[in-house]
Amino acid sequence: MIDKILDIATSIDNVLWGPWTLIFIASVAVYLSVRSGFFQVRKFPLIWRHTFGKILQRPDAESAKKMTPFQATTTALASTVGMGNMAGVATALSVGGPGAIFWMWLLAVLGMMTKTVEITLAVHYRDIDPEGNPHGGPMYYITKGLGWPFLAKLFSIGILINSLLASTLIQSHTVGRAFLVSYSINPYLVTGGMAVITGIVIIGGIKRIGQVCETLVPLMSVIYIVSGLFLFFMNFENIPQVFGTIFGHAFSPAPAAGGFAGATVAAAIKNGMARGMLSNEAGEGTAPMAHATANTKHPFQQGLWGSFEVFVDTIVICTITSFAILSTGVLSNGESGIELVLSAFASVFPPQLANALISFVILTFCLSTQIGFFIYYETSAINVLGKKSMTYLRWLYLIPGVVFAGFSNVDKLWTFANISVGVCAIPNLIAVLALSGVFFVLMRDSMQGRNMYATAITDKERNYVKKSGQDIL
Repeated sequence: MIDKILDIATSIDNVLWGPWTLIFIASVAVYLSVRSGFFQVRKFPLIWRHTFGKILQRPDAESAKKMTPFQATTTALASTVGMGNMAGVATALSVGGPGAIFWMWLLAVLGMMTKTVEITLAVHYRDIDPEGNPHGGPMYYITKGLGWPFLAKLFSIGILINSLLASTLIQSHTVGRAFLVSYSINPYLVTGGMAVITGIVIIGGIKRIGQVCETLVPLMSVIYIVSGLFLFFMNFENIPQVFGTIFGHAFSPAPAAGGFAGATVAAAIKNGMARGMLSNEAGEGTAPMAHATANTKHPFQQGLWGSFEVFVDTIVICTITSFAILSTGVLSNGESGIELVLSAFASVFPPQLANALISFVILTFCLSTQIGFFIYYETSAINVLGKKSMTYLRWLYLIPGVVFAGFSNVDKLWTFANISVGVCAIPNLIAVLALSGVFFVLMRDSMQGRNMYATAITDKERNYVKKSGQDIL
C-alpha cells in the first residue's frame, strides 16, 4: 500500500517539478532582485545590523500577545532549520550530485530578496483579532491585496499538504532513522515521543511555541556550526577540490563512483532548487505566517529578517553539511539522507561522539521544525475549514510521522518533500509577483523614514497600499 502511494507521489513530483516550475521560481527571484538593485547583496551590512545586531532587543509592553522580532525569526528558522539542512542536503547530493549545491546557493542568494518581500507583505496585510492576536500570511495578502480568494484557498490547502507530508512525516522519519542507526532504537518509539512533546507545546499557543523555538534554535545551530567548522578544518586540504567538484558538476553530469549512481545536470538543478527551497522556505509562503505575528515597527523591518534567515539556513548551515559530505568522500558509499551525514561526521569524530552529536542535533532540528510549523498548519486549517476544525485537526498533525516511521527507502520518501514545496510555492509566488509593487512602496516608505505604513498605523486603520502602488510616494 505504501509503495503504491509513493509511486503515485513520484508521478506527481515529475509533473509538479517540470522545467516550467524551475523557470518560474527562478524568474520571480531574479525579477525581485534586479528591480531592487540586488538590495540583499548591496545592503547586506544593513540587513545584518537590523537583524543579528538587534537579537538582544527586549519586548515592550505591547508584545504580550505578539512575538518579538527575534522570536518570530527563530520560530520561522525552527521550521526551516531542520531535516532539510542535513538529510535534505544529503539527499540532494545522493540524487543530484555535487552540482546541486551550486544551484542551492544560487537560489538562496536570489531567495533572500523573495523572502524579504513575502514577509513584508504578510506583516502589512495581517489581521489583529478581538483578543489582540495577530494573524497573517499569503492567504491574507492574496485576499486583501489581490482579491483572489480561490488562490488563497489553494495556497492554504498546499500548506495543509506540506504540514502533513513534510513537517511531521519527514521530520519525524529523519529522527527515527538517526536513532535507529546510532542506537538501534525502534523508530516508532522515537516518532511517538516527538508527537507527544509537540502536542504538549502546541497546546500552549503561539507564545509558548515562540519561547521554545527562541531557546532551541540558537542552541542547536551553534552546536552544529561549531562541529561542522571543526570537521571543515580537519579536512581543509580538500576544500579546493570540493569547490571544484561543486562548480564543475553544476553544468556537467556527475559520473558514477563507488556507490554513487551518478547524476545529470537536470537532476542537479531540480534537487538543488527543490531542496534549497524546502530548507530556507524562500518563496514557499510558510515563514511569513510566523513573521506576521511579530511586534515590529514597520513591515519592511521585519522583512529584513527574511534575508537573514536564508543566509543562516542555506549559506551557512546547508554549506556545512555539503562540505562535510564532499570533503570526507563518503558520497561514494551509496548512502543517503541522515545516514550519509552520520558517515561524514564519523569519519572525523569517534563513532560514539559522532552518533551522539548528530542524533542530538537532528532531534532538536526536527523537533523544533515540527513545533514551529504547527503555526502554519493551524493558520491554513482555519482559513480553509474554520476555527472549529482545529478541535480535531490539531491531533491529525501528529499522526503521519508515526505511521511512516519504519519506512526505509529514504530517497523515495523525500518525493513528498518536493510535492510539499511545489503546492505552496506556486500560488504564493504568483501573489508575490502580482504584489511586488506594494512591496517596493513599503520598502521606500521605511528606507526614506516616512513610515506612513508603520504597523501601529496599519494594524489600527487598515490603510493598505493599493495594488498599483500609485497612491503614495
